[in-house]
Amino acid sequence: MAELTPMMKQYFEIKNKCRDYIVFYRLGDFYEMFFEDALLASRELELTLTGRDCGQEERAPMCGVPYHAYETYVGRLVRKGYKVAICEQVEDPKAAKGIVKREIVRMITPGTVIDASMLDENRNNFLGCAFGDATAYGICFCDISTGEVYVTEIQGTANHQELFSEFGRFVPREVLLGGTCAQDTTLQEFIQKRLEGIFSILPEEDFDMEAASQAVCAQFHLGELETSGLADAPVALRALAGLLAYLNETQQSSLANLNTLNVYQQGQYMELDLTARRNLELCETMRGQEKRGSLLWVIDKTKTAMGSRLIRQWLEKPLLNPIHIKKRQEAVQVLAEDVVTRDALTQELRQVFDMERLIGRVVYGSASCRDLCALQSAMTHLPEIQKQTQGFTAPLLRELHQRLDVLADVSVLIESAIVPDPPVSVREGGFIRAGYSEEVDHLRDLASGGKGEIVAIEQRERERTGIKNLKIGYNRVFGYYLEVSKSNLNLVPDTYIRKQTLANCERYITEELKSLERTVLGAQERLTALEYELFCQLREQIAAQVHRIQRTAQSLANFDVLCALAELACENHYVCPEVDFSGRIDIRDGRHPVVEKMLEGSFFVPNDTSLNNKSDRVAIITGPNMAGKSTYMRQVALITILAQMGSFVPAASAHIGIADRVFTRVGASDDLASGQSTFMVEMSEVADILKHATKNSLLILDEIGRGTSTYDGMSIARAVVEFVADKKKLGARALFATHYHELTALEDLLEGVHNYNIAVKKRGDDITFLRKIVRGGADDSYGIEVAKLAGVPNAVIKRAKSILADLEQHAPKIEVRSIAEEDEPQISLTDLNQDSVVERLRAMQIDTMTPIEAMNALYELKRLV
Repeated sequence: MAELTPMMKQYFEIKNKCRDYIVFYRLGDFYEMFFEDALLASRELELTLTGRDCGQEERAPMCGVPYHAYETYVGRLVRKGYKVAICEQVEDPKAAKGIVKREIVRMITPGTVIDASMLDENRNNFLGCAFGDATAYGICFCDISTGEVYVTEIQGTANHQELFSEFGRFVPREVLLGGTCAQDTTLQEFIQKRLEGIFSILPEEDFDMEAASQAVCAQFHLGELETSGLADAPVALRALAGLLAYLNETQQSSLANLNTLNVYQQGQYMELDLTARRNLELCETMRGQEKRGSLLWVIDKTKTAMGSRLIRQWLEKPLLNPIHIKKRQEAVQVLAEDVVTRDALTQELRQVFDMERLIGRVVYGSASCRDLCALQSAMTHLPEIQKQTQGFTAPLLRELHQRLDVLADVSVLIESAIVPDPPVSVREGGFIRAGYSEEVDHLRDLASGGKGEIVAIEQRERERTGIKNLKIGYNRVFGYYLEVSKSNLNLVPDTYIRKQTLANCERYITEELKSLERTVLGAQERLTALEYELFCQLREQIAAQVHRIQRTAQSLANFDVLCALAELACENHYVCPEVDFSGRIDIRDGRHPVVEKMLEGSFFVPNDTSLNNKSDRVAIITGPNMAGKSTYMRQVALITILAQMGSFVPAASAHIGIADRVFTRVGASDDLASGQSTFMVEMSEVADILKHATKNSLLILDEIGRGTSTYDGMSIARAVVEFVADKKKLGARALFATHYHELTALEDLLEGVHNYNIAVKKRGDDITFLRKIVRGGADDSYGIEVAKLAGVPNAVIKRAKSILADLEQHAPKIEVRSIAEEDEPQISLTDLNQDSVVERLRAMQIDTMTPIEAMNALYELKRLV
């Protein structure tokens, strides 16, 4: 077999170190891909596939992209879930002996992107890590572009719900797995299908306990582990260590911007699972996955990318502590009242670039001159922002003001070093400001023709020879020369070397001129190298100030979000809710924030809500489709979430008792990918809600049981209402919409259950939805009238009325009876000798049993029972 060429040998040595990455291999002005990488990239990027001699009989498949435009192509691959390794030339090709040395300088994965062109500036790009053992899950999330790190530990591994809720909160694009999580196919399927992310399984040594403590303490500058909050969370500690190991491997540079560790506990934020987030359309709509039409679209009035990401975080992580909520409310109140200062502040914030991600790129060594100029431009607004915020009295605003650093020294450093409008590439020079470096100024003068040196030599030679019209010229043939007229030839010294004779003059050269020529011709190359060297030094100096810059950026983001919430409150007439642990939800003239916005000037009919843990636990809401039941229930949930994130709410007044979780069962569709029907999806969601809800939760239940037969559906719906309303079982606050009018009888049978309906005005066969929630059950379902409104042909409507009349006359009457408190629950098979019976049943091989074996098995089961 023919031997590979030296270059191809080098390629395979590098490729074997990162087999699951697409290697971008630098060759001159292109990044090339070979073999399977080339086949994949040509397909995904629509590149022309060519070939290259590799020493074998067949040419190596090859495709490439220009080095100056590689980010676009890498971004497309990463968005599709691929990993890319950048292999760079690490020595000057001119100085290389043999093959140019190349190394992997960076690995780019969906969770480790830092380039602005590959990121959505309005949302975080999280990398997650999950590690499990027999007792707990440790999970952490990191956005390396902003430096945010979040860690928590979930006790107990029998249930995935809390684990999935945390992943739903952060929605990482890439997840690292270790311990029991590495074999957890349910978790892996959730990451791929629900989060649409990728996962990687890390080696066990990355989660070593002893190494974990050292790595975490070193990264976050902790004297001892106790100060981090992880001393009592060993599983979370190991998850964080695995994440840091992965980042050190892929980034191959300092992780200095990861210097603040956020360790949080379960119960610090409201729990919102993926189903609730989707059904309530918090950050994107269900239909188009767009921001417009979501709650985030309504409230996001931020002016900076940093603020836009933070307000999304606040929305996804509503608080559970009324004291912290009150601090945010007070800040919003002050900003809402002081319109002049708020407008001046937002005007300054509008001109601030994304400092969090800019300093991130500086730390990772990928920042350009333009990034530094953008960072310096943002800093120029800090003195005015500090001035505008110094008079605020609200505690949170005072804290944020004190954390502001105007960064004057960093701003001056960048301004003195970089020209105002630098070139895109830092490898081509032309960006160091005049006066910053004497050597740069000297080389720049030489590179532009050495005019200063030329004038000095010319003047010196005139004085030495006495030839007053002597001058220095240049052409491509001779380079620099001295030109002397015929009349002065007798004054030419012996040190001059004749080079050319013309009609009126003679041209000469000297050693000094040739030396100057060599200096000038090499000046541009030396200048470019020196400028890049100075830029790298400047970047390191700024990176050393990462903590100061991050702290200021976080302060600006908070100011931005609070100003946005104040603007929201003023523009839309929101009020400050009272938030406490009372268990009450008392809303007067509440409005749906998104629907109100979408109506664009039309009047939104407000509604009241009264729920508590005592006499008003469950509201059964009846009424026709399209009347507004779902809108009403969602608006209660959204107002609760807004209140607990610290925002004002769309209502005349509101009293919100803290909800630890908000659950929703709103609508359903067949999950064909997993083979689940509408009803199966519905029942799975109901099961999760009833299993994980507490008495402090808020439940939004819409049309439970509609996916099966009338009797089955109504039975399930009633059983759910009874379970939710019963203080001994759950006793949570719930809004329950149904078309089973028979359930309205539960108001008289169950404590804490009350009937409400959507008011409808009927004139003959025509109906008008009044959109008002009133006490009592609906007197009719108006299904045929709604069908008529939807445009169903009159012939069908007429026939439907005839069938309905016949059914109402002959159908059996469904009666809802009371349950005696003393009724004993039915005993199930699994309650009796549960373990032995179940184990025996599981062990049976029914398909291979003979009739006599089956009979014996039945006798045995009877004996066990």
